[in-house]
Amino acid sequence: MPGPDFETVVAGHYEPLYRFAFSLTRSEADACDLAQQTFYVWATKGHQLRDASKVRSWLFTTLHRTFLESRRTLARFPHGELSELDADLPVVLPEAARQLDAMQAVEALGRIDDLYRAPVALFYMEDCSYQEIAEILDVPIGTVKSRMARGLAQLRHILAGNNPARNQPGGQRE
Repeated sequence: MPGPDFETVVAGHYEPLYRFAFSLTRSEADACDLAQQTFYVWATKGHQLRDASKVRSWLFTTLHRTFLESRRTLARFPHGELSELDADLPVVLPEAARQLDAMQAVEALGRIDDLYRAPVALFYMEDCSYQEIAEILDVPIGTVKSRMARGLAQLRHILAGNNPARNQPGGQRE
């Protein structure tokens, strides 16, 4: 027996979902986006729900999970005005920025110990969270954190010593 059609679900659940989303986000625009995303997921996956009496709880659960995922993403990739974040940004001298390119970074990554290379590569090249890295490598999250710290320390050391001017015959560049 087919479940309720899309329009019926939206008409019957939009207002309570929006109110719930607004209570979570405290923003009209974000609440609308969350409700819309929830109904998008319903449109694509709602047919899999076997018990039509559970539509309401399915929608609320989906909205809440979507909200949590958006907060995790925001925590991982925070937004802010650049002028407000100046103090948090690392100091990179223009000369160092010119000397370092993507190939040098990948080459330097290849020089860190194998044990530390995987978590650093997963985090920076594949945008994996620490939890995802722990699952992929089948190690505790604390191990991921310590390997990241040690790997980044090695990477900093390698990159600091990877100054092309020092590696040229005769010492310094003119």
